[in-house]
Formats: sequence, structure tokens, C-alpha cells
Amino acid sequence: MLASWLNLLLVCIPVSWALNFALKDQHTLVFVFSFLAIIPLAKLLAFATDELSMRVGQTLAGLLNATLGNAVELIVAIIALIQCKLHIVQSSLIGSILSNLLLVLGMCFFAGGLRFSEQGFGAVATQLNSSLLTLSVIAVLLPAAFHFNVNTSADNADADEGQDILKVSHGVAIILLFIYFSYLFFQLYSHATLYSDETAIQSTPYAKKKDTDPTANADLEQNQATVEKPEEEEEESPQMSLFTTIVLLVIVTVLVAVTAEWLVDSIDGLTSTGKISEEFVGIILLPIVGNAAEHVTAVTVSVKDKLTLSLGVAVGSSIQIALFVIPLIVTLGWILGKPMTLLFDPYESITLFLAVLTVNYCVQDGKSNWLEGMILMSLYIILCVTFWYYPGSDPSSVLHCT
Repeated sequence: MLASWLNLLLVCIPVSWALNFALKDQHTLVFVFSFLAIIPLAKLLAFATDELSMRVGQTLAGLLNATLGNAVELIVAIIALIQCKLHIVQSSLIGSILSNLLLVLGMCFFAGGLRFSEQGFGAVATQLNSSLLTLSVIAVLLPAAFHFNVNTSADNADADEGQDILKVSHGVAIILLFIYFSYLFFQLYSHATLYSDETAIQSTPYAKKKDTDPTANADLEQNQATVEKPEEEEEESPQMSLFTTIVLLVIVTVLVAVTAEWLVDSIDGLTSTGKISEEFVGIILLPIVGNAAEHVTAVTVSVKDKLTLSLGVAVGSSIQIALFVIPLIVTLGWILGKPMTLLFDPYESITLFLAVLTVNYCVQDGKSNWLEGMILMSLYIILCVTFWYYPGSDPSSVLHCT
């Protein structure tokens, strides 16, 4: 209970539940308190996952982080999928990728850049991650190109277009899941050394103007490295017993599932007022809930000059969403008889492509600074402004969900 100050928001859980049952017409209040309640639950879920990861080997730890790291987004998406709110599912998942790539990574670069002139990270692993993200963007753009090409064709008489896109989505989803598990094998077994701190480029601290003697500067840097090295080698130990950790995981997951259901239920009432669009809720607000814990973790470790770990949190989480959660939701929709496809809103697809392209330019040299962080954050703010006014569209309406 004392692990984080965010646990103060746990009081919002009973409040949101009470409002849901007592004031069913107050959708805005239910949404706000459910929104605030899920933030500490996401933090507790991340805390319990880390505790469990310390007790198992590297392989199982990676699988745990892969499956539980985005549990909040997955639970919200599954509930919205069952309720046939397919556009909310799609926009929340795209928004989660945008939030991680632009806001979280930008804050990491900016916060670390305030302490270091340049921070280094593993350029090879980061470029591989960029390639995976590019692949996921292609998987999202191709169904949209298929859809618009059919709609603008001369005869415009393809009555089976919806079913064709659905079948394409099912096939691509299976391929993406295969790529994701191949990525896990690559990261945890065959090329695990590429993701270690030893491959990272050394960070450069800000030069002190007083020290004009290069010999003195070299001695100072050597002394600083000697002092800081033991701190980096400190090993973390679990703070809870295994039984307590598992119980915490189960309880938090149940609380997230119930609270997320109230959150999703209140979206229609919230957006019906016309003051806020469903597009903005899905792209901007819902990802903030799921990524709150990751935001804090990534920025904290970047200030400690552990930018490789920050990239693992921000970019790694984006890869999990793109190559695991999205195809998994499409596959679940296939099993449940829901027409969930990879045909996303074209504007969302374009913003995702531009975000991946911008991040790729920023990380290609294996170094970062505060200006690159500000560029990424500024792009995210620009997207927030445009999505506030963008009414949104639902291309998946070519298929009827029941």
C-alpha cells in the first residue's frame, strides 16, 4: 500500500462503483472516477509483475512482462469488443502506441537530456524494434488501402468487401502473432546480448566550464565512473512473498476488469453530450489510464542514465500492442463471432505511420538529447489538438456487429 503515492487514488474505486449503481445517468462522473481508479490499479499491476519477474528466470520474466505489461489495455479492449464497440477498441490500441512512442519516449529523452548532454542506447536493437513497428504499420495500412481501392473502383460492385477484409485481417493477425513470438525468441535467446546495457553507447555529461585542463577532466570522469559503477550493479530483491504477489495479481486484475467495464459503459453517455468526441476518448484519454505506470517508470530510469531500460518500456510496450495485443483482439473477435478487423480509421493509421517515422529518425544514431524529446512531445500535443476536433470515422461499419 505504501509502494507509491498513486495508491491514494484507490479511494476512487468504491466511489466509481457506487456512482455506477446509484447514479446511472451521471456518465461523466462515472467515467472520471473510473478513469482515476484504474491509474493506481495499473501501477499495482506493474509492481506485482516486477515482483514476480524477480523470482523466475529471464525467459519467464520476459513472457510475464509481455502478457501483463499491457493488461489494462487488453482488459479494456476485450470488454469493448464484447460490447461491439469496435471503434473504441481500435482507437484505444492505436492511442496506446502513440502515447508510448511520442509522449513516454519524449519525456524520457527530455528528462534524461536535462542531466546529460547526450544519452546513448543500443542502436542495433532499437533499429530492429523500429523495423518491427514499421511492419505493424504496414499491416494496418494495407486493409485501408484495400478498402479505399474497392470503394473508388469503376464498377464499385464488390458486395463481399467486408468479408474479404475480415478474412485478410484474420490471416494477417496470425502472421503478426508468429512474428511476435519470433521476436521474443530473438530477444530472450538467440540475440539476448543485443538488448543488454553493454551494447549501449556511453552517455556524455555536460562539460563543466571550470575544468579547462583535459587531464583534470579525464580524471574527474574516471572518478565519477568508479563511484557510479557499484550503484548500477545493485540487484533488486523481492519485497513480497510469492503467495502475496500472486494474490495481489489476481485481486488487481479482477478490480481492473470490473472498473474497466464501468469505464467503457460510461463512454456513450459521456460522448453523447457533444462536449468530447469518442475519438478523443479512445485515442488520448484511455491510453493515459493504461500507460500511467509505464510513464512514471520510464522517466524515472531515464534520469538515472538507464535509457536502454526506458526504451524497453516505451518502445517494447508499443511492439507488444502492435504485434501481440491487436492481432490477439482480432483473433478473439474471430472466436467470439465479432467482426474485428485491421481496417482502422485512415487518419489514425496515418498518424501512426508518421509517429513511427519520426521516432525512427530520432533513434537511428543511437543517441538522444533533450531537443529530440521535446520534438516527440510536441508532435504528441499536435496530435491531441487535431484529435480534439476530428469527428472520427468507423470503417469497420462495413460489417455489422451483434
